[in-house]
Amino acid sequence: MSENTTDVVFHHASGVAVHTTAEAFQQTAKMHPDRVALRTPGGIQEITWREYARRVEAIARGLVRLGVSRGDTVGLMLTNRPEFHLVDTAIVHLGAIPFSVYNTSAPEQLEYLFTDAANKIVITEQVFMPVIKQSGVALEHIITVDGPADGVIELKDVEAQGDEEFDFEACWRAVKSDDLVTLIYTSGTTGPPKGVEITHSNVIAAAESVADELQFGFDDRIISYLPAAHIADRVSSHGASQMRGIQITSVADPREFASALPDVRPTVFFGVPRVWQKVKAGIEGKLAEETSPVKKKLAGWALDVGRRAAKADLAGTPRGRALSAQHRVADTLVLSKVRAALGLDELKVAISGAASIPAEVIEFFVGIGIPVIEVWGLSETTGAATKTTTDNLKVGTVGKPVDGVEIKLADDGEVLVRAPMVMRGYRNKPEKTAEAIDADGWFATGDVGKIDDEGNLTIVDRKKELIINESGKNMAPSTIENAVKASSSLISQVVAIGDNKPYISALVVLDPDVATLRAKALGVPEAQIADLAENPEIIEEVTLAVKAGNSKLSRVEQVKRFAIVPSAWDPGGDELTPTMKLRRKPIAGKYADTIVDLYSNPPGAGVIDLG
Repeated sequence: MSENTTDVVFHHASGVAVHTTAEAFQQTAKMHPDRVALRTPGGIQEITWREYARRVEAIARGLVRLGVSRGDTVGLMLTNRPEFHLVDTAIVHLGAIPFSVYNTSAPEQLEYLFTDAANKIVITEQVFMPVIKQSGVALEHIITVDGPADGVIELKDVEAQGDEEFDFEACWRAVKSDDLVTLIYTSGTTGPPKGVEITHSNVIAAAESVADELQFGFDDRIISYLPAAHIADRVSSHGASQMRGIQITSVADPREFASALPDVRPTVFFGVPRVWQKVKAGIEGKLAEETSPVKKKLAGWALDVGRRAAKADLAGTPRGRALSAQHRVADTLVLSKVRAALGLDELKVAISGAASIPAEVIEFFVGIGIPVIEVWGLSETTGAATKTTTDNLKVGTVGKPVDGVEIKLADDGEVLVRAPMVMRGYRNKPEKTAEAIDADGWFATGDVGKIDDEGNLTIVDRKKELIINESGKNMAPSTIENAVKASSSLISQVVAIGDNKPYISALVVLDPDVATLRAKALGVPEAQIADLAENPEIIEEVTLAVKAGNSKLSRVEQVKRFAIVPSAWDPGGDELTPTMKLRRKPIAGKYADTIVDLYSNPPGAGVIDLG
């Protein structure tokens, strides 16, 4: 087990060096008590820092009355809403351990998670009550944040009926830097989820590692829409707010994040690659629907100018006088208006993480004036271990280590990380912890990478997911998949197949939103995904995209055959984790017959053979 003996501090804006997130929160809440800390779109719900702090104390007292004490775990199954921040922060002030579960979890998954975490209390919403009860786990209390349900306690009653004799301040001051602040359960793409034990020290170190470059405060705004069970939202919104005072707007339905952007006008925005691809597809869709030939031509010209300027900038070559002049005009007439329409015109930092993002997507956003920096890290590293910067947008890389992080490559290319933000270990799995963290504190990430002469890290792929064809050639499936996905907004997911096979084939999944637009354009607005997967014009568009992707790949990496899947894939379903990573083993099992067809001679029905 990794032992963190270094005293890590965060240099808080108040001038106080803080050691725990509880201490950071208390300092932050005092600085601007009348400012809004937590809100929902449109300001329907707003909570000031004074109210935030008052309610945290009231909830903590109520939880003490229910028996929560130092070291206890408390499960959270909540949508993105202000109450998440209230209850999570209150639990942490008791020296207890809040942890979130994905809202898509099945009863069997909840049984595993609640058993592993050994929590006796779950805080949730009425809509999740059936699945929690079906898990069969014996819970002492279930607390609902949104009203009454059978056999539960309402949060308002927990707040109103607290232990008034409890010394709240002494309790949060007694929280130690090496106490756990949360558990992050991994997505379980290759087996049962592992509970990543994150300490206060880990979170403090993560915040301090980017403090010099990302200087945010009370004037900044962020949207919380990604699952709280994922390290990204946990650190980028919840943690950043506690540490720096960033205002959080919670969006309960992640599909509604884009409509909330103009209301929030975030200064910081984190998106997984698919989110950025969706925004890009939305812009392209609006352009396609433009009925004015003049406006359509002007917008197309401006985007092309942006693309050419971005190519020059990213290549480190001068734009030249003519392109610079054109870009100023394009930005004034079109690009600035695009940013404003998106609600991203006040953005200071745009971040992509959790998976690799196609280079074309970064190029597109740089072109419209939104440089997207890429971060790389894992739950086990408390988020970002490396990142690019606006001055070092080395597309294709994930940049250089953040402050305090050491990185090296093992003999087989696996990326090893040593840093104060590396987890304490895996809950109840000492043997897995020992496998992951060696005696010198190096954490084996499972990612294969390369480091260039400037120190930028490139992630090749997950070590266990590399494709080795029948000739022994090693290939990264994500490279193949990103090349194809970047060629058409119609494509949502691509799964490259080819382990022990003579060539690469692929499963292609249509994007439901873009497919709906195509269906209208084709005069079949009622067509379902299954119908469109067989539509000759859709097949032709996907074929062209696969060929375009192939043009960026070496011969051995090129997709020779593909099949379009007749259904959409939803986050948290059989094929995708809640953060939209591919569940490759379940996919291989579920689509086994299709995979056989991809390698049959002649190919099976529905297989497109590119020769």
